[in-house]
Amino acid sequence: MARIWERIRGRVRRFALTLPIMLAILGPGIITGNVDNDAGGITTYSVIGARFGYSMLWMLLLITFTLAMIQEMSARMGVVTGKGLADLIRERFGIRLTMVVMVLLVFTNLANTMGEFAGVAGASSILGLNRFIAIPAVAFFVWLLVVKGSYRAVEKVLLVFCVLFLTYVISAFMAHPNWGVVARSTVVPSFQMNPEFISLFIATIGTTIAPWMQFYQQSSVAEKAIDLKHYRYEVLDTYIGSFLTNFVSFFIVVACASTLFVAGVRVNTAAEAAGALAPLAGKYASTLFAVGLINASIMAAGVLPLSTAYSVAEAFGWESGVGKSFREAPLFYGLYTALIVLGAGTIMFVPENRLIGVMLFSQAANGVLLPLILILMLKLINDKSLMGEYVNSRGKNIAVWAQAIVMIILAATLTVQTVLQIVRN
Repeated sequence: MARIWERIRGRVRRFALTLPIMLAILGPGIITGNVDNDAGGITTYSVIGARFGYSMLWMLLLITFTLAMIQEMSARMGVVTGKGLADLIRERFGIRLTMVVMVLLVFTNLANTMGEFAGVAGASSILGLNRFIAIPAVAFFVWLLVVKGSYRAVEKVLLVFCVLFLTYVISAFMAHPNWGVVARSTVVPSFQMNPEFISLFIATIGTTIAPWMQFYQQSSVAEKAIDLKHYRYEVLDTYIGSFLTNFVSFFIVVACASTLFVAGVRVNTAAEAAGALAPLAGKYASTLFAVGLINASIMAAGVLPLSTAYSVAEAFGWESGVGKSFREAPLFYGLYTALIVLGAGTIMFVPENRLIGVMLFSQAANGVLLPLILILMLKLINDKSLMGEYVNSRGKNIAVWAQAIVMIILAATLTVQTVLQIVRN
């Protein structure tokens, strides 16, 4: 008995010693995962729940594993090399390919940033706020946070914002779903052979795994300078983030399926879903849903331009980092500022009925870039001169290449469908 207690005390002591290190490292993966639930993502999950009930919940479970594997590769490259993804692409593939990737990334993330401010506009209307006040206020807040804050301060604020995603969990419980049906739909796959179901099925993958995520997490890991001996904590951080993004998505689908789908209410945006919840699940559920949307939009409106600035600065050798001042890294902060101004300024003058088109366009842009980024990552992660013993195992390579091929096909299909939809509208 004495030996058992001694072992327990030893484990408690070891845990007490490692806990501060673990807490110091946690952040990049959790923030990346939560920001993935941005305005476009919430819109997709809301529409899925409203139009097809619980029938796609099983897919969220599967895609969690895919997301975790891809983000773990980004984190591993960041820890082993101490460099961001854009930096490695320039070193290994040359300036021409890097230029192509950066142009696509800036274009894509500008479209995504516009989508986030469209989310701010939509949520503002539900909360009774004037979007011509809300959008500039959000733009100024995220700009000031990054330009004036240290890396640790920015990370802490973003982690606080992550907690607000619990509003979707509360909204789902307030909708009083049939938890037995929810559980069965989560583990029993179902599929419908109709164009709308297939389109949303593909959109779910496109919105859950986006190109900016790989760039942002690897740059964040590199800036934190995480020691290789502490890599296991960053893996934990990555897995927690990958779980949380689909944990929140799960409850968004449940909230809309339990109310809007049952009542036959058809919606096209997350803001419409928030408004429609009021008579079905109560005013508080509707308000919580809208608060979650504006929270997600604020986070992503800051992180997406930041991810772009990191990547472009790394690619062309500019000084970069939230820890530096505007004078020390003028091009880094200048690009960050320009993306926010363009994103917010454009949405200020887009008619409300066109906001969904902006979100659809941003998803199509993601679909163009994602396949290229996945291929480059797989080549980098298997380069022994770069990664040494930390290259992918054969089993992981088979799994990730298979997933990459499927995602390339689906992303291409989504892009074509989205472009056709935008043209028709």
